[in-house]
Amino acid sequence: MATFKLSLNMEYCRSADQSFTAGVEIAADLGYRYIEPMVHTGWELLSEVNYFHSFSMEEDPLLMKEICDTYGVTVSSLSAHSPLMKPEAAIPRLTRAAVLASALGCDFLNSDEMVKPDWMDDEFAHDTMRYTLTKAAMVAARHQKYLCIEPHGIYTKTAAGLMKIVELVDSPWIQVNWDTGNSYLAGIEDPYEGLERVRDRVYHIHAKDISIEQSEAERGSVTGTPVGCACGEGEVDWQRVGEILDPIDREIFLSVECGKIDEAERSLVYLKEAMAPWLATK
Repeated sequence: MATFKLSLNMEYCRSADQSFTAGVEIAADLGYRYIEPMVHTGWELLSEVNYFHSFSMEEDPLLMKEICDTYGVTVSSLSAHSPLMKPEAAIPRLTRAAVLASALGCDFLNSDEMVKPDWMDDEFAHDTMRYTLTKAAMVAARHQKYLCIEPHGIYTKTAAGLMKIVELVDSPWIQVNWDTGNSYLAGIEDPYEGLERVRDRVYHIHAKDISIEQSEAERGSVTGTPVGCACGEGEVDWQRVGEILDPIDREIFLSVECGKIDEAERSLVYLKEAMAPWLATK
């Protein structure tokens, strides 16, 4: 059966204008043992003045580990979201994230296709993504890191569209990061049936719940959302998610993706109870 470990995507502290270090400390105080940092290339202004949690990969790769070790937290995965249809941006970000993951000892890099330029048709877009993923998969294979693509954009709003991208390159290192909230909000297909279709390729999950209010306002008109509400306070049937993934014989991180510190706290309490039959004991 599948076993889950609970992690916290660092987007939880974006609305609080917290730095990476402060976000790690708060996550530890809330009771999280694992986190999913956001990483970027270059020097991002708000991060440099400690108003944003994203971590620059220009830094010493071991600096992130040093900060996490200070607070007794381990990196579960990296939010390395990169525009797959813009290889000049995506390839450096994804490949450097694989190197950073090696230094940290984590195995998962998460991305989606992001935005399609208006001047690209579908064939051109998929050819470009194939090039990006081919280059990224070479580095992922050397470092033995999984690049997990999630539903979030115009192509990944259905299970078939998601799998078309995942299968552009024949590599065991390209898999699926299932985002429970984005798949629900897209509103094109039943999100649980979609999860069943991709289940064998799911190696990571963004545990994102969608409030009733957001569902009523946006479902069917968007392909995703940055963060959700507290897990257990929205539309996602977490028991059903666990049951669908139960046959998979591997450990999967449930990385909570909410927008506020108090939501992260409530999500941890809820998921510890709701997902108890599948939670790893250590």
